[in-house]
Amino acid sequence: MTDIPKTMRATMLTGHGGLDKLAYREAVKVPAPAPGEVLIRVGACGMNNTDINTRTGWYAKEVRQGTTAEGGREGFSELSSESGSWGGSSLTFPRIQGADVAGEVVGLGEGADTALMGRRVLIDTWLRDPDAPRDMSRARYFGSETDGGYAEYTVAPATNVYPVESPLTDIELATFATSYITAENMLVRAEVGTGDVVLIPGASGGVGSALIQLARRRGAVAIAMCGDDKAEQVKALGPEAVLPRSPKDLRASLKAATGREDVDVVADVVGGPLWGQMIEALARGGRYTCAGAIAGPIVEFDLRTFYLNDLTFTGATVVAPGLFANLVSYIEQGDIRPLVAGIWPLHELAAAQEAFLAKSHIGNIVIDVAGKPG
Repeated sequence: MTDIPKTMRATMLTGHGGLDKLAYREAVKVPAPAPGEVLIRVGACGMNNTDINTRTGWYAKEVRQGTTAEGGREGFSELSSESGSWGGSSLTFPRIQGADVAGEVVGLGEGADTALMGRRVLIDTWLRDPDAPRDMSRARYFGSETDGGYAEYTVAPATNVYPVESPLTDIELATFATSYITAENMLVRAEVGTGDVVLIPGASGGVGSALIQLARRRGAVAIAMCGDDKAEQVKALGPEAVLPRSPKDLRASLKAATGREDVDVVADVVGGPLWGQMIEALARGGRYTCAGAIAGPIVEFDLRTFYLNDLTFTGATVVAPGLFANLVSYIEQGDIRPLVAGIWPLHELAAAQEAFLAKSHIGNIVIDVAGKPG
């Protein structure tokens, strides 16, 4: 390793709670890559819901609100104990969050592939046990159970680092890792293929906008749902139709816009009050896949709708090995495109989270880590 400073700038999460738990520091020790790891100089890092959920303690079972509730800003005061991460394990603080890294390999730990040195890379965010890569219970998440990319330098297992050849900027590349791999995982779990009609609530967000693109890439028909103020930009992604975010009668809105009375798949990251209507909109034999609950995790579930209509439900969190390599190939082939909603400097991470929580954006918010501090 050459020209690597001893300290770096980073924004650290100091505990569960409000935005005041995000602390910007200018003299954090640069991590050293362990055997099998690489050191990455971070260019940019995208933001995702896991950052908010972990900070606020939203994963705790006591929390029944959506992530956009006031608790998303201040933290959830009803917690009776320290909350764990998405997987229920305890976190240690301070923690450098940020999963969606785009950067350059500038150092190698012992045994790491020397061909990675100097390469521009993305990180597969799912850190798997090398002895049991398909054991979901052993998976960890980059930037959650380990330090991530809201810092000038980060380390990651060499097996999780993927060179990428693309004219896109680091800012643009940093939109892909979490949102797009989450969307791809949902479509894989639901076995979406040519001709399937896929309903996508929350279509203006990072995962929702990725779902539109990736569903269409598979030859499926995407039907988006979003606020009226975002409809024109969402239409540019190519769905067959854009429905209101919260229609009084979802099936009636669906038929008015498309002539269809039902859909084959619901790909959901929203949950909340509309959930029952989304399930009712599934055709017999339909599939529901879920990777979030930003409007609320507690829903009313009629088992009769589930079993009488032969529905299949799948959760989608831990991603199977191999999917990230596919995602990188989609990027390199130009099959998918980034949707940058806003760019914030590293020292304004708290302000970026406020903008994220306002949900007035379309696509992904990105932290420009390499940019000069203000």
